[in-house]
Amino acid sequence: MANPQKPDPSGVLLVRKYVELAAKLNIYLNHWPHHEKYGLAQQVRTTLYGCYGLMVEGHKRYHKKTTLTQLDVCHEQLRMLLYLAYELGYFAHHKGKSATPNVGERRWMIISNAVDEIGRMIGGWIKREQALTKQ
Repeated sequence: MANPQKPDPSGVLLVRKYVELAAKLNIYLNHWPHHEKYGLAQQVRTTLYGCYGLMVEGHKRYHKKTTLTQLDVCHEQLRMLLYLAYELGYFAHHKGKSATPNVGERRWMIISNAVDEIGRMIGGWIKREQALTKQ
């Protein structure tokens, strides 16, 4: 059994991957259309930072069930907001103006793959905690 005082290596990896996602996504958000600066882009940033806060909270709480459920919901909200932005064509913008469609597809694939990987890691964390509470 892992020592509860030491950070879990998989948790450290999850946070590291999430920080990489946040850094990349912030770059892409800066290129979205300017009329979305205080709309969808701000909502994505708020959700992104909210998920990060729930990750930190999940690592520090003794009873994690509620926090992990909230993290799972927050992650799905982020995924849906990003999908909406993709469908609206915002990933294909550069400095607020339309760029080539290939740029948007490439950006979407990078972000989508990162979000999917983080989702799998969150799901594994939830399953591990459920197994620990059953023991």
